[in-house]
Amino acid sequence: MIEVIRAGEAQLDALVPLFDGYRVFYKQDSNLKAARSFLAERLKNEESVIFMALENGQAVGFTQLYTTFSSVSLEAVFILNDLYVDTLSRKKGIGELLLEQAKAFCKDKGYKGLALETATDNPAQKLYERLGWEKDSHCFHYFWRAR
Repeated sequence: MIEVIRAGEAQLDALVPLFDGYRVFYKQDSNLKAARSFLAERLKNEESVIFMALENGQAVGFTQLYTTFSSVSLEAVFILNDLYVDTLSRKKGIGELLLEQAKAFCKDKGYKGLALETATDNPAQKLYERLGWEKDSHCFHYFWRAR
């Protein structure tokens, strides 16, 4: 049985290995201590919302949302910054459950919507599009690196 819960500080021990796995997937060095510190700070300061998928009580995936705002529409927007499912738990619909939970939470909060960014070669694009996300074709994303 798969269950999606909102993670808090009490779920930190289960969440940290998943978050570290997510970072390793994106070619970062494994660092459980830094991952714990980062997540603990986000949760303590209520700077993100994290949903975690549990399969038979075992943490197998998560998504993390951050709030931002649209000055043009004068509305709050969530950035779906992270989505990860453990490699042994893929192809079971867990990513879809996490995305649907994020969408429901967004609607419940009355936010304008969810934005996400992904690598151009990420196969999850098919899932995003199947679930109603639309690929931007009218704008470019830029990033300025301070260091």
